Amino acid sequence: MSKFSRLGLLRNRDFGRLFAATALGQLGDRIIFLALPLVAIAALHADEFQVGLLTAMTSAGALLVGLPAGAWVDRMRKRSVMISTDLARALFLLTIPVAWWAGLLTIWWLYTVALVHGVLTVFFDVAYVSYLPHLVGRSNLVEGNSKLSAIRSVTSISGPTVAGPLVGLVGAPATLLVSSASMAMSGLLAITIQKREQKPDLSEHPQLHRMIMEGLKFVVKNPPLRAIMLGDAIFNLFLVMYQTMLLVFLDREIGLQSFGIGIILSGMGCGALLGALSATRVSKRVGQGPVIWLASLATCPFPCSCRWRERIGASMWLRSDSRLFHWAESFAW
Repeated sequence: MSKFSRLGLLRNRDFGRLFAATALGQLGDRIIFLALPLVAIAALHADEFQVGLLTAMTSAGALLVGLPAGAWVDRMRKRSVMISTDLARALFLLTIPVAWWAGLLTIWWLYTVALVHGVLTVFFDVAYVSYLPHLVGRSNLVEGNSKLSAIRSVTSISGPTVAGPLVGLVGAPATLLVSSASMAMSGLLAITIQKREQKPDLSEHPQLHRMIMEGLKFVVKNPPLRAIMLGDAIFNLFLVMYQTMLLVFLDREIGLQSFGIGIILSGMGCGALLGALSATRVSKRVGQGPVIWLASLATCPFPCSCRWRERIGASMWLRSDSRLFHWAESFAW
């Protein structure tokens, strides 16, 4: 196989820029996953309730604007949405280290940044998914998704691994400077994409509330989609509980330093990458429907194995548990 055939879509200049922007943006996002809660835990000495509320603020964006976001983005140029949300996220993240150095940082400002960042991320994700078919065409969509998923998996592994030593070296607030810079560079790279979209014809779109209601009715009246929606809601409820308390547990109960926490969290990325690589093969053997509920069921025993951690060593247990948990979780997605 020649070098050019292996590169595929990466030979396309615009796709290459989107690929690089994806890598930078995802790296910044994965650093936030570790650094933002550690700002609350280590820098502000937040208790468990406050850390849980911070995680809730991060996820609240999807709840607040998840339904209308798709309809709104359909009325705008997707590339413009991606650029503006990336740059806005970079600006809001920058306020945390600035406020910390000025002695003005509070848990309430962390809540505000987490909420705004979550809302902007919803709009970015919707625009990002909708923009790819326009950029590469339907015939290249599978290859484009595959390459972008691969780089997202790689940054899921490397992000916490990079963030851990950075937090230990310069502190959690200063580490968010890296996230802010990554988001800003992602937005600037998206500006350089030359392929332009046509301005959406608003006359072709029905009223916003009608689009939302039609989408809701379609999901609710479709038994498989309804089951998937309810299953994902329950799964994510307990997943967020697990991930929120994991950082508090590692820092205060196990006594791990930031570097060790980063290594543990990189196991999640390893599991996600392994799951993405094996999902197609497994789904062909057992079927796509069974994979969804089997993957969720398979994640249950691993966190429960915490009771045996003293026998095998806490860090070894956590590394293996996080890999297995996120390997099974990745099938569901």
